[in-house]
Amino acid sequence: MKQKDMNPMLLLLFNLTVWIYSFFAFIPYYIFTWVSRPEGVVYGSEQERAIRAKAHSVLGRPEGPYRAVKATRGLVTMLYPGLDTLVKIFEYAVMRFPHRDCLGTREVISEEDEEQSNGRKFKKVVLGEYHWMSYGETLSAAYQFGRGLASLGQKPKHNIAIFCETRAEWMIAALACFMHNYPLATFYATLGGPAIAHGLNETDVTHIITSLELLETRLKAILAKIPKLQCIIVVDKTPTPWLGYPSSISIHNMADVQMLGVTRENEISAQNQPLASDIAVIMYTSGSTGIPKGALISHSNIIAAFTGVAERIPNLSENDTYIGYLPLAHVLELSAELVCISHGCRIGYSSPQTLSDQSTKIKKGTKGDVSVLQPTLMAAVPEIMDRIYKNVMAKVEEMNFCQRTLFKLAYNYKLDQITKGYSTPLCDKLVFRKVRALLGGHLRVLFSGGAPLSSVTQRFMNVCFCCPVGQGYGLTETCGAGTVSEVWDYSSGRVGGPLVCCEIKLKDWVEAGYLHTDKPHPRGEILIGGPNVTMGYYKNSVENQTHFFVDENGQRWFCTGDIGEFHEDGCLKIIDRKKDLVKLQGGEYISLGKVEAALKNCPLVDNICAYARSDETYAIAFVVPNQKQLQALADLYGISGSREELCNNKIMEELVLKVINEATLAGQLERFEIPRKIQMSPDLWTPETGLVTDAFKLKRKELEIHYRNDIARMYDGK
Repeated sequence: MKQKDMNPMLLLLFNLTVWIYSFFAFIPYYIFTWVSRPEGVVYGSEQERAIRAKAHSVLGRPEGPYRAVKATRGLVTMLYPGLDTLVKIFEYAVMRFPHRDCLGTREVISEEDEEQSNGRKFKKVVLGEYHWMSYGETLSAAYQFGRGLASLGQKPKHNIAIFCETRAEWMIAALACFMHNYPLATFYATLGGPAIAHGLNETDVTHIITSLELLETRLKAILAKIPKLQCIIVVDKTPTPWLGYPSSISIHNMADVQMLGVTRENEISAQNQPLASDIAVIMYTSGSTGIPKGALISHSNIIAAFTGVAERIPNLSENDTYIGYLPLAHVLELSAELVCISHGCRIGYSSPQTLSDQSTKIKKGTKGDVSVLQPTLMAAVPEIMDRIYKNVMAKVEEMNFCQRTLFKLAYNYKLDQITKGYSTPLCDKLVFRKVRALLGGHLRVLFSGGAPLSSVTQRFMNVCFCCPVGQGYGLTETCGAGTVSEVWDYSSGRVGGPLVCCEIKLKDWVEAGYLHTDKPHPRGEILIGGPNVTMGYYKNSVENQTHFFVDENGQRWFCTGDIGEFHEDGCLKIIDRKKDLVKLQGGEYISLGKVEAALKNCPLVDNICAYARSDETYAIAFVVPNQKQLQALADLYGISGSREELCNNKIMEELVLKVINEATLAGQLERFEIPRKIQMSPDLWTPETGLVTDAFKLKRKELEIHYRNDIARMYDGK
């Protein structure tokens, strides 16, 4: 009910209630937390830490290199003295926490097909409790599996591949490979057949670890294109008659391979123990810009990287629980889980389809993984956080006037308080408790990586989930390490200062006008140097010469292609990307990423890809509209039809374009940056469609091919 429709007496009573509530709930708290201070001076440890310098230019130059304040005298290379390989770090964790929970998997009680109103069937699951392997049990399982692989002919320093979803068996297999010095080539579970075949052939693997589903749906069709493959290990326990496979390939269950390892007597010889300089992982990229490339990651590279990340997580200990659901073939997830293992944390496994109570595979009325696990640590990509933000705000708009007013009052109050460094226990308990429960209710640190997180979403997560949200910046080529914001830094739109394991400098890009002499902030292409920079791309000398170099001091550097600016406190802001810039016919540079970031917070937009051609004067966009908002807009104008019919309706197209253009005002886009035409998509862009990566980054080339007919229509009138 709207305020103007209320009875005058009810309106008076309501307003009185709001004022009384405000007085007893908020005003006293303002009084108790307010500190008298001179203008510009902030007291209190959290406030001081939030405004102090995070990094300095070690040479005093605006272009850098910039280092974290704690690493001014030298970059940090390892977490524990003398523990220079992943094997040593894991064995140290086992020695300290032999009986503590390590890897957890939820029991599947039942599965059933649920028919939707459109006739489609979706598989729903009912899940039980988590079952845990201790650190000691995980060590034994990894040793046995590694020895079992040796029985099947796997040799040290000979590449082995893993093509599998995120699960406990993935980590056990990885630890086994680290222990036995088998370089592990990793592939996303959503990569297409040609990309998988390319990577497997390039690395000359003879053994691959996979799941039953991926074997049947992806690998089986391309086995003839991988002539050197000899052995397939399936992580699932279900015995299967292996029919229809080439006789030259042997197929085994993971449990059987572990049993081979139990009966194998010889231990790992000293000469096969990995060195810090040995390759631990050949991590293939998502292929968002072409054929996937394999980044060569040594033991020392990844140890330096997660040492830097760990320094930004306060009080990290064996009492923490991490939820693993992002692709382990992505450096963000692998680094996060190795950080947790090095500190004795629990890792409970999940998936995007079972993460929350509302996830697509969770049967209605049953609990999602976060509700059962109640993690304290979590990593997320912006796409997932944007969805949470839009879903919660949609529910806020459905509240009655009283509830909505109180929510917004509490939201604005808390936002003001946390920017000053104060906590709001009353708001957290009375207003945001249910929102926080969406992610288990116990999160104390939430990190975002993989792509830029919008300021609106970051502020929302900070306020409503009652924990700091830190943005990070890194690439596969830097083991995911570059920058991470400190947990008490509540500024938004920035990715924090350099980690203690690396340094960052800016390189002028004269053509686009990004210079280290720019005011008020120096700008340029971001270059990352340090022990976390990988050894280059596997068998790709051309790309290595283009993107990597070694300076006069012997330090490796990677040229990211991203454009950044450094602020006075040493924090970095990502402002552009070379590959996202298109020069229009009139000479203006349009930043596709900037356009997309400005429009993704529009409630009507679930996802968007901007597009432009150099022979044209304007941009266009492909849009995945929000179903609920699209239907509401259609109802407002009396337009009926299915989602597909609405997306192909020319009138709806014009209405949606009008809403998007209004949203560009808040995004402060230039006239030439505003999409002039759009094409709506009735289907979501998921990793399974091949239009986005597993981290939900846009695959621009694939999107361009997918929408080539629409591009011709919007530009050429065809």
